[in-house]
Amino acid sequence: MKKEELPYLYTELVERLHVWLTGLGVTPEQMAWTGLLVGIVLVLAAMVLLSKLLNWLFTMLLHRLSVTTVSELDDNLIKRKTPRYVARIIPLVLAYNLIPAVFVDFLQWAHLAEILFNIFFILLAVRILRSVLHASKDTLADSDTYRSKPLDSYMQVLSLVLWIIAGVLVFSQLTGRSALGFLTAMGAASAVLLLIFKDTILGFVASIQISANDLVRLGDWITMPKYGADGHVTEINLTTVMVENFDMTITTIPTYALISDSFQNWRGMQEAGGRRIKRSIRIKLSSVRYLNEREIEELRKVELLTAYIDERREEIRKFNTENKVDKSMLVNGRNMTNVGLFRRYMERYALNYPGVRQDMTKMVRQLPPDEQGLPLELYCFAADIRWEAYENLMSDIFDHLLASTGTFGLEVFENPASDDVRFLGGKLRGES
Repeated sequence: MKKEELPYLYTELVERLHVWLTGLGVTPEQMAWTGLLVGIVLVLAAMVLLSKLLNWLFTMLLHRLSVTTVSELDDNLIKRKTPRYVARIIPLVLAYNLIPAVFVDFLQWAHLAEILFNIFFILLAVRILRSVLHASKDTLADSDTYRSKPLDSYMQVLSLVLWIIAGVLVFSQLTGRSALGFLTAMGAASAVLLLIFKDTILGFVASIQISANDLVRLGDWITMPKYGADGHVTEINLTTVMVENFDMTITTIPTYALISDSFQNWRGMQEAGGRRIKRSIRIKLSSVRYLNEREIEELRKVELLTAYIDERREEIRKFNTENKVDKSMLVNGRNMTNVGLFRRYMERYALNYPGVRQDMTKMVRQLPPDEQGLPLELYCFAADIRWEAYENLMSDIFDHLLASTGTFGLEVFENPASDDVRFLGGKLRGES
């Protein structure tokens, strides 16, 4: 490039510098090196000053714009430093155009400088695009529509794509080969790339499926025993789902595991506003028996059972009379049992207890007896789904029911304790 083709101002400055250095007795070779160093310093200083000035200007304009708009995008652009990156474009363009002037005496280096600037342009473009994408993600995350979506996963995929494109372009600049040729060569190594990015690809596909099927949202309470997860989802990204457990530990689950494995999401319970109570009292089988009239009359004093006992007693009397049942033995005909009355008492007490949802399924059922006794299961829903309130409600109900079993002549089953074994052993020794 000829000198007369160089930018006028910079050429004028260089000419004056040469005249001044010649007057000091500087040799032409020394003058060339001095001119190169001075030129680089001046260009870098101008780039820094101009970049700071433009950054201040763009930031101020965005601040003023944010006052007049409802959207949070402009505020997030400032937070993500987008004006700072945009402000570097003009200084880089000006410096790029000054390369021939700065390297006028070292033209063999000018091409290398142009390559370095092209790489700077590529990296700057990636930074600008990523800052805009992050600002857009932050804006969407604040909206009700997208708050529960795995935006981090999509953000990571887009960032990965940007860096791959940037890497290809940088490689093209350094080697002088076209980007298309590089991609063609990489096609042969696609199997290796698929192996390297296996988790990323699986995570991306899983993120799309999770979002499309609305399987998991941020803030959902999920349980996944395989990974020891029992808590709220705090983050969903490309490769992992982070769960903050109730013991304040953090569990990370591979994103694709939410598709390939089973897990329990408690969102339905939270949205329905009812948390299930499903707990049994195991009655000792040897304590189950028929009730005689005196015992029935005594249990009639239980206010919750008075009306039921009167109605049931009349129904049984009528049936036994019509069928001429011999009541000299209790086993004949129809009778009341202590476990049957206790089950009815559980229904009337527990299912009408304050805090139990009356519009959801509720019942007391008898499960098949086994080696641990006869289970009487309470099945209902608590109106307050908060953990502490739920546990308190269930404890209050079962405190009363467990204490009430003796009133009905029932015993709660429990495995023999060490004291029971010692007592039995002592009794046997005494008998022998």
